[in-house]
Amino acid sequence: MNKWQQIIILSYGIINFLVFIRGFYESKHKKNAYGLTPYLFFLGIFVWGDAVIFGLFWAISSIVSIFFQDFVLFLLIISIFWIVRSLGETIYWFNQQFSAKTYSLNKPENLLFHSVFYNDSIWFVYQIMWQCVTVISIVCSIYLIKLWII
Repeated sequence: MNKWQQIIILSYGIINFLVFIRGFYESKHKKNAYGLTPYLFFLGIFVWGDAVIFGLFWAISSIVSIFFQDFVLFLLIISIFWIVRSLGETIYWFNQQFSAKTYSLNKPENLLFHSVFYNDSIWFVYQIMWQCVTVISIVCSIYLIKLWII
């Protein structure tokens, strides 16, 4: 593994450990587990409760990748994570689309792109967006598995 790859993985691990600490603080002490984290979406973290689990997951994944000195393994973990996360999000938004409209944690007017999709159609847009992420992640995983095995 190259030095720049080690730096990327180490930085990723440290950032995620700090995210874990902040998520733990927000969830336990501030009782804010459902508080939105709009700048952490690239880590699969949408609320502070996610940060507790995923921050620790990414930190441990970074340690494992550095231990094995395998950058492709690191990328493969990320890719497979996004398969699982995007499938979960697809199911979540599918259920949101057909849930009781009177109660929702995700009011359409509070969601990104609501200015384009003015009503609850935003829910199926999120659903199909996550389906696209699933496809991209599966293709990347297949490619990375090939690289990793060779």
